[in-house]
Parts: sequence; C-alpha cells; structure tokens
Amino acid sequence: MGEFVRLEVEGGIGTIRLDRPPVNAISNQVQTELGQAAKEASERADVRAVILYGGEKTFCGGADVKEMASRSYADMRAFGTALQNTVAAVAAIPKPVVAAVTGYALGGGLELAMAADRRIAGDNVKVGQPEILLGIIPGAGGTQRLARLAGVSAAKDLVFTGRFAKADEALSLGIVDELVAPDDVYEAAKKWAGQFANGPAVALANAKAAIDGGLDGDLASGLKLETYLFTALWATEDQTNGMQSFIENGPGKATFEGK
Repeated sequence: MGEFVRLEVEGGIGTIRLDRPPVNAISNQVQTELGQAAKEASERADVRAVILYGGEKTFCGGADVKEMASRSYADMRAFGTALQNTVAAVAAIPKPVVAAVTGYALGGGLELAMAADRRIAGDNVKVGQPEILLGIIPGAGGTQRLARLAGVSAAKDLVFTGRFAKADEALSLGIVDELVAPDDVYEAAKKWAGQFANGPAVALANAKAAIDGGLDGDLASGLKLETYLFTALWATEDQTNGMQSFIENGPGKATFEGK
C-alpha cells in the first residue's frame, strides 16, 4: 500500500484509490505507486473487477506541474516513459475496469480515466487536456485514446484549445459513458463492477484482450486473435461448468470459479 495510491479489495472488487489532496496531482511517487497498484490488481485472484477512484471531490487534476517544471529534458524522457507505461499497465489490467470520475479529470487525470473500460461520472464533472496552455501536449495517451473515443476532430479541438468540456458534452462525445448524481458516482461504479465479481474471469480477460488487441491491426488479424482466444477457453473449468449449467438449467445460472 502506497502513501498516495492504495488498492482496497472487497467482495471481488478492487478499488485503486488516489489520495493526494487537494487534486490527486500525479507526481513521480504517485506514478510509481499507481503502477504498483495496477500490477497488484492484475495479479490478485480475489480481484475480479477494478474501480479507479480519486475520492468524492476530484478524480485527478493531472500531473504535478511544479515537479515537472524543474525537470531537465533527460529527466522528462524518463518520467514521460514511465508515466506512459503506468497508464498502459492500467489499461492492460486483464479485468473489467471502470473509472468513477468526480469533480475534474484533467490532463493526466483524463488520460488515466480513458485507460479504463468504462467511465461513470458525476453530472457536474469537467474533463479536458489543458496541456497546450503550458506549452506542451498530452503525454500519457491523450492524443491517442481521446481520438479513438471522441473522434479525430473533437480530440483536436480539445487538445488544441485546452478547454474543459462539461459533463453533457463529455457524454455526447463518448469520453464518459454514464452520468449520475455527484454523490452516486462510486456506488454506480461499484454496481457496474459488481456484475463481474463472480463472473468467468478468464473469459472476461480474453474478451478484453480480443477487443483491445483487435483495434491495433486490420480486421483479418483481429479475427485470428479472436479465434485463438475463443478456442483457448476450452481449457478452462468455467467453460465446462458454464455449458453444463446451460444444458441442465438454461442460460444465466452458471456458477463460475474464475478458473
């Protein structure tokens, strides 16, 4: 458990909690601890789904500008690579991941949220990639994941201007997937994640790998990946139990062990 980032596990759901007041700014230490939490969440068998959460007030206000401003180019090359790798590690958690977004998700905070499989946000949130206002550009996936979620034109508008998008615009652009009352954000994320707490863990991991991996290449390559991951599930106990339960009891009644 880190000083600013911790993994809390309850009922099969692991919450990666950012806790560096006032805005959970991503320092070198936060980046390191976030990577450790992502690794732990990936490896723990008792974690079947993951919530990214920054608390009731703010998800994440972005990178620690004061810390970055004093760095040399060589220092930033190292930090930028490490931060990119950490956000990629969050995206690669082989389990369903939902970001519970409160307050603001800006810069590196939005990049972290976009690494999740789903984003549930308060209806008062603001999101954005304001790096251009500092004379830089997003460096932890903002130019890539935002374009894939919102489209090239919308991504260029947000990145070029650095403006904040309110909740309704973020929803319409596909940056967030669901809006709820601000006080209900975590519980809504917990409800979504809870669907998978007793699910077929290997099948869920393979589904995520097929979708994410297929986006990296052409259709033919994606279909080959899908076939490989589909047939591989015949090596799992969950496939045996799931199909036997269907034959005997009908759909939706199987008990899965995640093996």
